[in-house]
Amino acid sequence: MSPRPLSGDLHEITEPDAGARLDKWLAAPERLGSRSKAATAIERGRVFIDEIEQQVRDGGRTLQGGERVRIWIDRPGSAKPSRSDAALGDLRIVHEDEDVFVIEKPAGLLTVPREAATDTDDTVLARLENFLDPSGRRRVFVVHRIDRGTTGLVLVARHGGAARHLSAQFKRREPERCYTAILLGTPSPDDGLWEDRLIEDRRTRRQRVALSQEHGLDAIARYRVEERFPGASLVAVELVTGKRNQIRVQAQARGHPLVGDPIYSNDAARAEIQFPRPALHAARLAFRHPRTGKVVEFESPLPPDMTALLKKLRSATKG
Repeated sequence: MSPRPLSGDLHEITEPDAGARLDKWLAAPERLGSRSKAATAIERGRVFIDEIEQQVRDGGRTLQGGERVRIWIDRPGSAKPSRSDAALGDLRIVHEDEDVFVIEKPAGLLTVPREAATDTDDTVLARLENFLDPSGRRRVFVVHRIDRGTTGLVLVARHGGAARHLSAQFKRREPERCYTAILLGTPSPDDGLWEDRLIEDRRTRRQRVALSQEHGLDAIARYRVEERFPGASLVAVELVTGKRNQIRVQAQARGHPLVGDPIYSNDAARAEIQFPRPALHAARLAFRHPRTGKVVEFESPLPPDMTALLKKLRSATKG
């Protein structure tokens, strides 16, 4: 039996378009009209070059003169896949549009796979991609990450163009990332700036403050004490930079580790106030939307475990 012939609109690449990226060429007004529609068409198997189906990784390939690009929008089986809410588990979608997701992450879940990734790694990334398309064809891009034990807001781009736009904002330190933390003791003064250089300890693979002769990466955060308790405090922290474990390391370096932190504290500190994870929540996120350029803001309420801990601490204060 001969293979079924392909359908759709066929275009031959001529000299003016030779050298263009496939996704940008597809996004032209006379073709699909936007980068997001181009990304969707590639992801759903609707784009062929010389009758070879293109994959997501091919969006950035350079077109050559004489190549024949077929755009098959109504290709059978390429309709939007059904989405399974069960795939999300206890993830919550705070916001969704054609460019971004804002996700509320629970404690205990990785944002992205570990360096030694396995197919069984349970991550925000894996759950969201499975939610969008169980066949595994759909890719999304985590723009920034929060620690496994941290709860709160995570930003995810739905296509490569949005990912590049948002990543550039983070490199310029433009987005606002505000955290709620419960620390042992109380930082002094009540508000200020934490400025350090962080470096990874090669032996322990943990972050630490660099010594004067070591080359570290800038770590800057603003903090403000919101409430005091016996032996602890509620502190708002706004990241200026975003380094791995930054808040946890900088708080510990000043003698006020996060309540419940299993790594950046010690046994004596953890015994003072028991909590099963670092008491840290990504509470607010603001950034410029990659399509409109307008600043959008999102907030996440404290999770039940931190709310219960604060209730306990407040009761001790009254007692």
